[in-house]
Amino acid sequence: MTPPPFATIAPMRLLFLGSGEFGLPTLQSLARAHQIVGVVTQPDRPAGRGRGLTPTPIGAWTAANLPTTPLVKPENINDPAVVAHVRAIAAPPHALAWVVIAFGQKLGRPLLQSIFAINLHASLLPRWRGAAPINAAILAGDRATGNTVITLADRMDAGEILAQSTRTIEPMHTAGTLHDALSADGPALVERVLADHAAGTLGRRSQDESLATKAPKLSKADGWIDLSQPADHCRWRVHALTPWPGVTLRLAAPGFEQELKVTLVRDVPSNDRGRVDARLPPDAQPGTLVDPALGLVQCGQGTLLRLLMVTPPGKRSMAWGQFVQGRAIPAATRVIGGQPA
Repeated sequence: MTPPPFATIAPMRLLFLGSGEFGLPTLQSLARAHQIVGVVTQPDRPAGRGRGLTPTPIGAWTAANLPTTPLVKPENINDPAVVAHVRAIAAPPHALAWVVIAFGQKLGRPLLQSIFAINLHASLLPRWRGAAPINAAILAGDRATGNTVITLADRMDAGEILAQSTRTIEPMHTAGTLHDALSADGPALVERVLADHAAGTLGRRSQDESLATKAPKLSKADGWIDLSQPADHCRWRVHALTPWPGVTLRLAAPGFEQELKVTLVRDVPSNDRGRVDARLPPDAQPGTLVDPALGLVQCGQGTLLRLLMVTPPGKRSMAWGQFVQGRAIPAATRVIGGQPA
């Protein structure tokens, strides 16, 4: 039986725990339909050139839009005093459920005792457990991903699956645009789980541990690309690391050098090569800028990558065609992507 639309469910009392922008659409949706009894987020951190203390996106929105709602910013969510404070705000019967999205701290057993708590994770679990599931899905060349709502468990992202939604990974998706799409998909999935929980119809299934993969946190050191790989693999890497940490390329020729951050690319299918440029050198090595005007780079296995959007140091993002205007790029220019340490 299909559950009734979420809007017909009686308003619930909910605690929200989150920090990053990924959870904002869900918090906003829940706040319109329910009573948020409290919000828990990470402490304000130094940010920007002035290094002033800056709230998390969740903290900033809550302060501006739910000014009377208790807002807790613990350094350690599992500190006994914090546990007592949060549970006093939101343990049953004060809240029907806790919703956790990109909070950034592990929640311990004393905090969660006798609590119905759910977590929204941006992958089709058990694939891509960890801090960077969106990046990992693009980097691996996955054709689809999605969101999963799970119960909280002792091991990261290993709880029981309550519901999932899917989304196709398009060739031009970057980690940034896919993040926003999955974030927008979150409210309906979370609301469906809460409605099923309230109706007593919520199903659960364990994750298949044999299918589990990890998506570790990224760092600036990951911003490299191996142009000896096929062009589609290069596209995966560029798009998986955009907007952060980004992939930096260096154009180099005798008497010429230019560093660029590349943010959008397209691999050129082999059956399109003739239409792109019939004069491409047949023996070009990976890393050769075979057509400076079009931004075509030779990659492995005879494939071509087209640079679409780049960001020169200290400049705004621009199309490759804008970048090359007024620049004399030598015909023998090499594109150097760097290698992992």
